[in-house]
Amino acid sequence: MDDADSLVISSDPLHPANLIPELCQSFYHLGWVTGTGGGICIRAGQTDDKISFTGGGLRYIAPSGVQKERIVPTDIFVLPYPAPQTPSPHTDRVFLRRPRKELKESACTPLFWNAFDLRGAGSCVHTHSQHAVMATLLWPGETFEISHQEMIKGIRIGGMGKALSYLDTLVIPIIENTPFEEDLKDSMAQAMKKYPDAAGVLVRRHGVYVWGADWEKAKTQTECLDYLFEISVKMKLVGLPTLLGEQNGA
Repeated sequence: MDDADSLVISSDPLHPANLIPELCQSFYHLGWVTGTGGGICIRAGQTDDKISFTGGGLRYIAPSGVQKERIVPTDIFVLPYPAPQTPSPHTDRVFLRRPRKELKESACTPLFWNAFDLRGAGSCVHTHSQHAVMATLLWPGETFEISHQEMIKGIRIGGMGKALSYLDTLVIPIIENTPFEEDLKDSMAQAMKKYPDAAGVLVRRHGVYVWGADWEKAKTQTECLDYLFEISVKMKLVGLPTLLGEQNGA
């Protein structure tokens, strides 16, 4: 095993290279990453002789265009952080480790970097959930909003701060889709700056990006948001308001 492979071969079940395949398989069964879409990135730090899961030196990223439920640790890309600014996720990046197979890093990479650069996140999840897509279709403006739902308490301010309360209104910005995923980077960054309390960004007719301080919090918030997208769509379709006190749907 060479030095690069040592970055993804570990008996520790919590090592990012082991977690990413496990989580992608779970996300697949939830309908979040079907058809090879979606993915996850996890941050880890590196000391002289081992990997620390509280640092910020490495980013572990799932490959693009593969069956997400069949990913194995040796399919994972490892990149240093911070990385050079580049126009495309598939050119001029510095890799600490690439798979031997002919795989490309996730097209989500520049979007994941937004979560790290602008929020200091430890992990970012991208799903193609139908609930998220439907929410972007039923909320034609630049935000999705819902209030007075218990699951709002599972969302943190900015994805990283204290938890929202039952009385808070959840606001998630919506940006327009582009033909190439990497081209969403700037509009996603603008939305994150405009809505600093948001824990994610919806992409119309596409899906959602959600981040957290670590993979557990990113996963939990993605689950809570997906629940809220689903129930809000059902409420909207039967004519119930998603903001308490409104006469019509939000």
